[in-house]
Amino acid sequence: MHVPDVSVVVIVYNDAERLPTAVRSVLDQTLSGVEVVIVDDCSKDRSYEVARELEAANPGRVRAFRLPENSGGCGAPRNHGIQQATGTYVMFLDSDDVLERNACRNMLAAAERTGSDLVSGMCVRVHLDNRWGKTTEWYPWIYARTRTLESITEYPDLLVYDTLSTNKCYRRSFLLEQGLEFPVGIHYEDLLFSAQAYVAARRITLIPNHVYYWNVVEKAAAKSISNRRHEIANFVHRMEIHRRVDELLAAKGHTAIKSAKDAKFLKHDLVLHLRDLPLLSDAYRQEFARLANGYLAGIDPDAYEHVTHLQAICAYLLGKEDWKNLLAAADAMTNKGRLSSPLAERDGRIYWCAGHLDDAEGRRILDVTDQGFHTAPLSSLALGNRLTSYEDDGRGTVTLSGAVVNPLGRIAEDAPLSASLEFRARRQIGVRSFSFPVATVRHAGDTIEWSTTADVGGTVRPLGIIDAVWDVRLKLTAGGNRMTTRVSVGGVDLDSAARLRVRPRLTRLVSDRFEPEMTKKGNLSYVLTAQGPAAVRTQSLISSAMHGRAAGVVKRSLRRALKARRNIGSGEQKVKVYHEVFSKLPVKKGTVVFESHMGKQYSDSPKAIYEELVRQNAPFEAIWSYAGAKPTGFPKEATLVKRWSWQYLRALAQAEYWVDNQGFPLALSKRPGTTYIQTWHGSALKRMGFHEPRTKAQGKPAQDRFQAAVNRFDHFLVRSEHDVRTLAKGFRLRDEVLLRSGYPRNDALVEAHRAEADSGERVRGPLAAELGLDPDKRVLLYAPTFRATADGAVEGFEFPFDVEEFADRLGDRCTLLVRTHYLNSVSLPPSVAGRVIDVSRHHDITPLLALADGLITDYSSVMFDYAVLDRPMIFFAYDYEKYATDIRGTYFDLKDKAPGPVVATADELMQAVAAFDEADAKYAEARQRFLAEFGEYDRGDAARQIVEKFFTRSAK
Repeated sequence: MHVPDVSVVVIVYNDAERLPTAVRSVLDQTLSGVEVVIVDDCSKDRSYEVARELEAANPGRVRAFRLPENSGGCGAPRNHGIQQATGTYVMFLDSDDVLERNACRNMLAAAERTGSDLVSGMCVRVHLDNRWGKTTEWYPWIYARTRTLESITEYPDLLVYDTLSTNKCYRRSFLLEQGLEFPVGIHYEDLLFSAQAYVAARRITLIPNHVYYWNVVEKAAAKSISNRRHEIANFVHRMEIHRRVDELLAAKGHTAIKSAKDAKFLKHDLVLHLRDLPLLSDAYRQEFARLANGYLAGIDPDAYEHVTHLQAICAYLLGKEDWKNLLAAADAMTNKGRLSSPLAERDGRIYWCAGHLDDAEGRRILDVTDQGFHTAPLSSLALGNRLTSYEDDGRGTVTLSGAVVNPLGRIAEDAPLSASLEFRARRQIGVRSFSFPVATVRHAGDTIEWSTTADVGGTVRPLGIIDAVWDVRLKLTAGGNRMTTRVSVGGVDLDSAARLRVRPRLTRLVSDRFEPEMTKKGNLSYVLTAQGPAAVRTQSLISSAMHGRAAGVVKRSLRRALKARRNIGSGEQKVKVYHEVFSKLPVKKGTVVFESHMGKQYSDSPKAIYEELVRQNAPFEAIWSYAGAKPTGFPKEATLVKRWSWQYLRALAQAEYWVDNQGFPLALSKRPGTTYIQTWHGSALKRMGFHEPRTKAQGKPAQDRFQAAVNRFDHFLVRSEHDVRTLAKGFRLRDEVLLRSGYPRNDALVEAHRAEADSGERVRGPLAAELGLDPDKRVLLYAPTFRATADGAVEGFEFPFDVEEFADRLGDRCTLLVRTHYLNSVSLPPSVAGRVIDVSRHHDITPLLALADGLITDYSSVMFDYAVLDRPMIFFAYDYEKYATDIRGTYFDLKDKAPGPVVATADELMQAVAAFDEADAKYAEARQRFLAEFGEYDRGDAARQIVEKFFTRSAK
């Protein structure tokens, strides 16, 4: 009898509908030698019958079994599957998930090649109820590359973070010899089983392939076992499993793994339950505290050094069973950036709360001085706003009361107060919002209390199903400060609240009630729905009407309306309005539209010019473009407009100046009355513009469009004659367009170099403290450029060296800052925390360059900027031949001109870092030649030149 290569154990309980899809994902594997072992946990629906039908339809490939009674969990059916399996290897699959088509083949190949007992691949969470088709890779940094471990001690993060059993392939003889089974009668069985398997395995292989698709429904009516956090038994089971894992690690002497696991418990397991505490009873909280504090007593104290400030505060306050301050901290942790506590000040230090300051440990943990809550502008703080009462009249009117945190009494008692309550549609379609004046707003010690009655039913007019969810916000004005806060539900019970009658604009057949609801983050919202029995009648009416003549008329009208609405906001329509309407409006003198990297950042030379304008108090009105849902890091005193919004188009049409570093939308013509200052974003190594073979290969219409776009530049900044020979000629720019001023973004670097040369000292500045850098360690900045495919698509970033090995070999001597290209992002493993730091979210790279003692790059133009500092550079050109000889080509051979060692392998890179001082002296003259050739016009006054030439009164 042929022995299958892999047995996939599919467990099912009351899931007859989805079971065939799961089984089909196994039968359709590209590996032919796969059997399916279905184990039904005594379902009450047709699951077992469906399993038998699948067995009959696939003889020899599918076998079905049924447990005599329901076990209440996943452990018993999986254990039965192990016993019934006949394959050389075993995998597990839940009936509501599926395997990636090549999963079995890839895992088998890895196991056979390495002789591993256990092979693990990447799991992907598929959010089925997300309309954008959202997927999330499960701890992708663990699976960044193929690696084989001789022991779990080589990579503790695997046991700590990837606790799933389903994305793995186990040698069946290994499971039987070790007696590995899932615990029965207790939830979270994966945590213990996976830990036991990791510890027992003689060899483990990780592969960077997707193997398992975990289907997730966030809004499921029936919560999964792990999501029933309102049941205290859920937490009892979690604690018991954690204790068993701890006992296992202790027995094996794995203290380092235990410490890392403790940190994850504080950051993940505990946090999951803390978020729900505001909604649960006092009895639940008391039992929760008893269980949690008993476990926390055995946590490694070092684990607290690896959690966020709020996570440590929550754990401390839980230990004190200080519910008032703990619930506020839990709310702040759930709603990132929210300040939900009034704070306390003692001896010039700021603390999360006034309690526990007689305890040295309490003072240390509760100290939030460095968060800057006491110095940040009041309007910039997201103040907590807790609902204190909720009443309704059973029809359409509600009376709401709440309390807004007044931190440190910063809203003075004599400050005049006013407020409005806003109902805003989450999907911004049609009418955006409705506001109600707040009747009562008053000072109440460390809070601002408010109360108002709102006729929601008579005022709020939703369109219908299009804008089904409405959020509630309080807009508070206190003196000269204006603040917008979300209203959190707090401990107010909404279960007994009535549904409010509303009048949708489209049809009441769809819905006619607003139901108050608490969001996942604990905030108040309203959901459009239908009332009781009327809802059934409504659905019946809709169903019967869907196929009639009237239904056809409605559908056609709705389609026309939606099409018209889409056209209004289409790119084609916006370009037309820009040219035919907005461009006929008068140019607004002194108006400047700034943009950096197509709105993604507040950074680079546009930022430097803007800040120089502010310093010189020049007469101008600043408008900054931003991309994405919400602007972060942009100056609050400037007007912000979203890229491609109507406000953005009008601002560009009426601006006297455009200033950017990449390119405003190509389809938008520049008016004669507008001056376009193109700062660009770096000298060129790779061929640009019409020097690129791809551009040359385009047809004449495409080349003409590109030429028209660059012809909009009235001025183009260059920092060397190299730029004149490359960038300027690549864009076919006239010489009179060029400004030989240097880059404004490099003014700060020139100043830093001068200050260092004059004083003989390197001042790292406040950014070093913000990043928590050790002053005794060298700071290296790794800033690679992006990679693109042959068709120009940007590839995802992957480390070309083992970042953990780098940290282990060099982390005692240096700290590595990782700053990816703005088109990329990075995910670091927790094991390198403190030794390798991701600084990619820092918009402006200039302060990072000034901070770093040395630069590691590949082909990024950042090399030309860093040369201004005359500090060492290492060039990690691991794919140089491919990069230099690809379709674009380069303007010069980097190996000939590089002012630092050019290395090709990870080992060479680490050797170069270890010999840092030697390279510093060896390449000193080469750095001077490099700067002379590529940065001759960077003199430190570029921003001042631009401002004085275009924006000062004397220039007008």
